[in-house]
Amino acid sequence: MRARASSGRPAATLSEVFADSAADAAPTGFALAQLEPARGPLLWVSDRVTRKEAGIPYLSGFPAGFEVIRVDVARPVDVLWAAEQGLGCPSLGGVMAEIWGDPPVLDFTATKRLALRAETHGVACWLMRRAATPALGAARERWRVGALPSGRHPWDARAPGQPHWRVELFRSRYRAPGTWVARYDRAAHRLELEHPMALRGTEAAGAGAGG
Repeated sequence: MRARASSGRPAATLSEVFADSAADAAPTGFALAQLEPARGPLLWVSDRVTRKEAGIPYLSGFPAGFEVIRVDVARPVDVLWAAEQGLGCPSLGGVMAEIWGDPPVLDFTATKRLALRAETHGVACWLMRRAATPALGAARERWRVGALPSGRHPWDARAPGQPHWRVELFRSRYRAPGTWVARYDRAAHRLELEHPMALRGTEAAGAGAGG
């Protein structure tokens, strides 16, 4: 039985994603799974500490047609500035802004500016938070994401299958909060949010496979 989460969220708004653990790549995968490559390139901006602690994207591993423009900056304030400029460019398919920790510059006003910019110009913005604590902010949706064992591979039991993540929506203007198992279908580039009753089965199916 599958109970997918419905959503009235507009495609272009500000979403904030918190990592269960600082080095976990699950939040990044969760955000990427919701971007549409056909809309245009993704602007990916990260600060120095994020790159040092969590690494940088391996662009050769992206599917064909998924164009990424990387901008590496030093400080969180630089990330915010670059993201805001990018959100003013409707030809972009989205903006991903990575900020480490809880810098004072990332306040309600800063997130409000990003949200309004995204909605005005029709460009989705994903604010990725690692080693961070949720505080007052203007993101329209706020998520907490962690890794789960992957699903079974259809042809090779020893290989990882579809990525699975545990996702918690703890604030939203558009739908009720909740916790789901997120499954990403690579072939269809589709993300499904399923009722947590599927969690136990997901863990059993993924035993021994990488997440």
